[in-house]
Amino acid sequence: MSKDSNKPHAMQPEDTPELRALYRGFEENHLNPLWTQTANLMPPHPKPEAVAHIWEWEKLYELAKRSGDLVPVGRGGERRAIGLANPGLGGRAYISPTLWAAVQYLGPRENAPEHRHAQNAFRFVLEGEGVWTVVDGDPIHMSRGDLLLTPGWQFHGHQNISDKPMAWLDGLDIPFSQQMDVGFFEFGADQVSNLETPESSRGERLWAHPGLRPLSGLDDTVSSPIGAYRWANTDRALREQLALEDEGFSATVSPGHAALRFTNPTTGGDVMPTIRCQFHRLRAGAKTLPRRDVGSSVFQVFDGAGSVVFNGQRHNINVGDIFVVPSWIEWTVATDLGVDLFHFSDAPIMEKLNFYR
Repeated sequence: MSKDSNKPHAMQPEDTPELRALYRGFEENHLNPLWTQTANLMPPHPKPEAVAHIWEWEKLYELAKRSGDLVPVGRGGERRAIGLANPGLGGRAYISPTLWAAVQYLGPRENAPEHRHAQNAFRFVLEGEGVWTVVDGDPIHMSRGDLLLTPGWQFHGHQNISDKPMAWLDGLDIPFSQQMDVGFFEFGADQVSNLETPESSRGERLWAHPGLRPLSGLDDTVSSPIGAYRWANTDRALREQLALEDEGFSATVSPGHAALRFTNPTTGGDVMPTIRCQFHRLRAGAKTLPRRDVGSSVFQVFDGAGSVVFNGQRHNINVGDIFVVPSWIEWTVATDLGVDLFHFSDAPIMEKLNFYR
């Protein structure tokens, strides 16, 4: 037996005028034979077109600021949001085949009109104050480190009540929704309809109490009813994980690596059906365990600095930088001084469809 006897052979027919005529017939009738496509359609492991890539915050913010000077916010354009286009996806404003990431910029006293869409969305604030997002009439202030949800088909608009601009990270499932043809969109009020500025949103007052659930809300909801996950709570949870590690308890993912997942209090599952949101903190000298996943992940450096390794290639990352990890690409993050990372992914889709590995 030859050493290649167990390898598959490319059993292709002999090139003849008759075969060429057959292939022309396929083309004329919009057909493709599987025997010429197997390697692309059924690879031995995921071979993503998307590539691992890093967008530097300094450059992103400068372009967003220039857009603020030149591009108005109003009906039609709707948002001054700049989508991050993965270099491997042909210019489409997709950071991965399933996820959208954008930097949204709202100038002083500007108002982004209300609308709603089937796509699920969130906002993560790197820095700044002054913007309020109103979701189905519930006004929610946006502050540094906050995660704010806009689940699908909820009316929402933004208003900046301050004299300073503000920018933040938007994450949505637009590419997945577009490929599945499930998108709907509807205009709302031209101006944010609720100009109140309460200390806490209604969703937080009702639901953001650890371990407690109101008896008025015993039915599970597809997305979390909490509109904002506040940085003070996130920071405390991460600090407590590391403190417990110092006390000898096995509380962290790996040495010096604290991590948590934002959850829907009605189910204990992900905050939205298509998007998982997490947060990682690595103390000085720590690194994550090498891993790769089916599906794609996006990270933003919230604080500190470090490096990320994609398939053996090391890249530096600093505050605000955004990077994407495509499906089945091995990655590791390390830091000398400490680093905080916000993380979102399409893991709920992959798990529900039983594709996750």
